[in-house]
Amino acid sequence: MQRLGKVLRARREAAGYSQEGFADAIGMHRTYYSAIERGEKNLQLDTLQRVCDGLSAPMWEVLKDADA
Repeated sequence: MQRLGKVLRARREAAGYSQEGFADAIGMHRTYYSAIERGEKNLQLDTLQRVCDGLSAPMWEVLKDADA
């Protein structure tokens, strides 16, 4: 989960979002989203999809980057 969190953080930063701004944009509490980026949460697919939608990134691409 930590590799996935690093990928999500890099994509969020590349999109120009602060952690708080991004969490607000996708309707998620900032502390919960922060835990996702730190790899402390086991994500359900619908939650990961919500994050990917907010990043305008296909889920398969995010997972592929995390697996590399």
